[in-house]
Amino acid sequence: MANPYQHTRRRLEQSLSRRELLAASGSGFGTLALAAMLAGERETLAATAGASGSLHPACVYPPKVKRVVQLFMAGAASHIDLFDYKPALVKHHGEASDFGEPVEAFQNGLGPWLKPIWKFQPYGGCGKLLSEPVSALGDVADQLAFIHNMVSPSGVHSAATLHQTTGFVLPGFPGAGCWVSYALGSMNQNLPTFVVLPDHRGFGSNGVKNWDAGFLPSQYSGTVIHPAADDPVADLRPHAAGGYVTAESDRAAREMLARLNRRHLEAGREGDSRLDARIRSYELAARMQLAAPEALDLASEPEHILRQYGVQLGKTGWPSQINAEEETHHFGLRCLAARRLLERGVRFVQVWSGNDNGFPRRNWDSHEDVERDHGPLATGMARGAAALIKDLDQRGMLDDTLVLWTTEFGRMPSSQGGKGRDHNPFVFTNWLCGGGIRGGVTCGESDQWGYKPLDRDNPTVVHDVHATILRLLGIEHTKLTWRNNGLDRRLTDVHGHVIDGILS
Repeated sequence: MANPYQHTRRRLEQSLSRRELLAASGSGFGTLALAAMLAGERETLAATAGASGSLHPACVYPPKVKRVVQLFMAGAASHIDLFDYKPALVKHHGEASDFGEPVEAFQNGLGPWLKPIWKFQPYGGCGKLLSEPVSALGDVADQLAFIHNMVSPSGVHSAATLHQTTGFVLPGFPGAGCWVSYALGSMNQNLPTFVVLPDHRGFGSNGVKNWDAGFLPSQYSGTVIHPAADDPVADLRPHAAGGYVTAESDRAAREMLARLNRRHLEAGREGDSRLDARIRSYELAARMQLAAPEALDLASEPEHILRQYGVQLGKTGWPSQINAEEETHHFGLRCLAARRLLERGVRFVQVWSGNDNGFPRRNWDSHEDVERDHGPLATGMARGAAALIKDLDQRGMLDDTLVLWTTEFGRMPSSQGGKGRDHNPFVFTNWLCGGGIRGGVTCGESDQWGYKPLDRDNPTVVHDVHATILRLLGIEHTKLTWRNNGLDRRLTDVHGHVIDGILS
């Protein structure tokens, strides 16, 4: 049986030991960071080699992409009203919904058929039909590959969200970005490998469980960054209002921490991956003190780039009700921050739209009024996503970057309360764009109502999407494993097939 720590040990052996590194830290945290950068030169080379497929045994294919950005719509975006046009709903609008079978509704959501809220128009040479709020994506329609037959095992937000982010409906499993970090390592030793940009109002369902490393070493967890905040990375610097922290006391605290870590290691715990991960996090934090402010300096961007993303720096005083201008600014800001992080070597960036359930709605969970909620959110999302794709393309980065748009499940073709839609885990939409993706295609269809896959025996599941992402990164998903509780766990569980129909 393979040693589950073999990969981590190999990486440690390629660099100076942590005991040696810590011994160089007597003059404080800054020296610790410098020692890490100098002594970790071999580790950097090893991580670079990992990008070509030699870091982890699962890296067996020539990689098509180096980086991934995942756009997640928290609350369940309506495929019917955005991307998956259904003429039958227009024709039968207002008639009693008849699914031809018993339907498990989440709430009282089996009212009359409800036509798409907005008109659809064709875009691009492929003629993809898109609704009015997402019309900004029309400029890049020929670069998008749509999957309209996605299914979820759960109609509950928390479980379905975890399923999309980790491959499992229960907490405790690593996020997709964690697996990518574990397999490929870093392309920039001064920034995290996996970064999470949450909605400006808070986290979606499950919070940190969506990007936690689970049973993988904690160094692979996602790092949360709030690009619009005064302190984008929590606890990276002493709190400005705390006058009790001085440069001297801060240095003394870090020196003491280094001594304690060294003493702990010298007590025969050199193989403790938890301590190693903690030390790595402190090393990274020190390096980030210089790298992160520059990476997140959005004011340095040209005015035309800010306009492209819809970002209005310095704008305050947004209306109390959900509105398109505010959603455009904040989602565009996160997409712009994602581009800056990607071009500086971050491998996996997760961009969230919508926070957890609450009233009034600030997410995609439109039980009461799809037009009120989806309209501003979709307008902002489409503007930011289109800007990101065009920006990456103009910089020559789209060819080796993968963009994934997803949500936890879809919404029902029947109405709820006249203006809303209930949960629909039985079918929803994903789209992908970038390196290795054949744009302007649709792979997998929903039925005439947008209720279930047209071919019910052959739906697309999240494990297929994850397998496809890993393949484009050069990874064989069945070989990317970690031994936990007697099982060789993987992102795709015991499932997953590469979606060949969307690959170029």
